[in-house]
Amino acid sequence: MVGVGFRREMREWSFQDIQADFFEIVPENWLQRDRAILHQLLASNRPIYMHGVSLNLGGHSVINKEFLNQIKALKQELNAPFYSDHLAASGDAHQLYDLFPIPFTLAEAERISHRIQEVQDILGFPIAIENSTWYTNIGEMSETDFINEILKRSGCQLLLDINNIAVNEKNHHLISVPEFIRQIDLEKVSYMHVAGHEYDERFDMYIDTHSQPVEVTTREVAKQVAQQQKIPILLEWDNDVPSIDVINQELVWLQPSMTM
Repeated sequence: MVGVGFRREMREWSFQDIQADFFEIVPENWLQRDRAILHQLLASNRPIYMHGVSLNLGGHSVINKEFLNQIKALKQELNAPFYSDHLAASGDAHQLYDLFPIPFTLAEAERISHRIQEVQDILGFPIAIENSTWYTNIGEMSETDFINEILKRSGCQLLLDINNIAVNEKNHHLISVPEFIRQIDLEKVSYMHVAGHEYDERFDMYIDTHSQPVEVTTREVAKQVAQQQKIPILLEWDNDVPSIDVINQELVWLQPSMTM
């Protein structure tokens, strides 16, 4: 299965013409809005996954029960099979509209696991956490050990973002994408993200922009995992969203049965 993140630029498209097996939404964008268009997506007989941006798992603020109850109600309304958020901090006193890394330490793994367990207790179902892009970080553990420890302690699932691994590899040269995947328990992966990124000369770093086609190497790794593990792939294209023809071509290239 291959899906696409549903963005506002797609509202005027014919949903039947989008060559996706499922859609993904940012639930925060729909909690206070008319959701008729989401039910139109569901009427095309394709599920909607929910991927959030403000759970702030890496932060220290009190878990917002009212917000989670809204998320739970939306998930029930859409019959969404998954709800996920980022393994990152997004602001305590205020939503910072960015994702900040968590130090890779055992103490932080334990703290974050407790926060995830609290979230899951309120929701009544397991969530998935996404491995994040990070531009600087500290810690005593490798990223994969850190993630595996949280998965074990919390009982949550993993939203495996292949593009984020590729960006981190290019910027930090610590671990390759194939090796990262070998060190992760793929039985715990709910689905995968792929996207494009750009090099920014100002910072001499690759930036996770979600504004370009998926790199061939990222695409092929995702397709291989999808074929072997039967794990869905989700295309993210959040900025400079192209035409439906470009999106559909990306989706065709991501089909596990396709070859280059």
